[in-house]
Amino acid sequence: MRVPINAVLESYSDLAYGTALVLYLLAMVLHAVEYSASGAPVAIAARATAGGNGLVATLAPPERESGRSRPERVGRSAVALTGLAVLVHAGSLALRGAAIGRVPWANMYEFISAICCIAVACWLVALYRQGSAGTLLRRLGGFVLLPVVVLMFLGGTVLYARAAPLIPSLNSYWITIHVSAAITATGILLVSGVASALYLVALYLVGAPAGSRIAARLPDTTTLDRVAYRTAVVAFPIWTFAIMAGAIWAEAAWGHYWGWDPKETCALVAWVVYAGYLHARATAGWRGSPAAWINVVGFAVMLFNLFFVNIVVAGLHSYAGL
Repeated sequence: MRVPINAVLESYSDLAYGTALVLYLLAMVLHAVEYSASGAPVAIAARATAGGNGLVATLAPPERESGRSRPERVGRSAVALTGLAVLVHAGSLALRGAAIGRVPWANMYEFISAICCIAVACWLVALYRQGSAGTLLRRLGGFVLLPVVVLMFLGGTVLYARAAPLIPSLNSYWITIHVSAAITATGILLVSGVASALYLVALYLVGAPAGSRIAARLPDTTTLDRVAYRTAVVAFPIWTFAIMAGAIWAEAAWGHYWGWDPKETCALVAWVVYAGYLHARATAGWRGSPAAWINVVGFAVMLFNLFFVNIVVAGLHSYAGL
């Protein structure tokens, strides 16, 4: 029986999606303002001698309000705006599901939206767990939101799809189990990939004349490496479960657990790369730059699986729009 689509809820979902995108963009701009201002010294001392009397003139630090500098206030506003945006974003997904009476991740538009929502939520949790160290880590906010804004813009334009019922092949409870696990792992790994990429930027640009100003504003490499590793540690077992659940669903739908479909193969390659990253991160001689490169390669494989395999390569998963 065809489930009727609630056009009103669908329109509200689209409106919430667009609102969340705008809020993410504004938060990214505020993070960029904080990032650019945080590199400037807060106090400059200038010594001037007049007539040999040893007069010392000191330039006062920037004004503070409630004990916080202006960049810090801007950064806190960016985090608050990001929190509001993720709530609106989650509301968009909930309204999308309510409009058609199914899980809101049955096509590329919905899938990307859910990934971005999880990525931002993961970032906020990581920021919260840092406690007092979160002030420095907050400078990564703009870099985390950049791929989110790009993905959501692509999802809301070229990949947008109207709400529609599930096709028979996808009408299974496994879409809730398998796809939600894949979404969660991918969103968390987005944060891990950004942290490793910035680790390499901070490592290789710190000595460059043009890049030193960029690298100097980033958190130290130890913090970046810790964020990348801890998020990957959380995501890896979820990704493992997603692959296993997909294999069980494949046996029920197609009669075999594994058929070397392009999406299955690419998911396995990503699993191997991330397993290699976690092993390298725990192995002396591979920590640091080599491990970070492996993590970046792993996220590149995830993006390849998300876009090229889903859109360009034909396979058993092609009909799913995922």
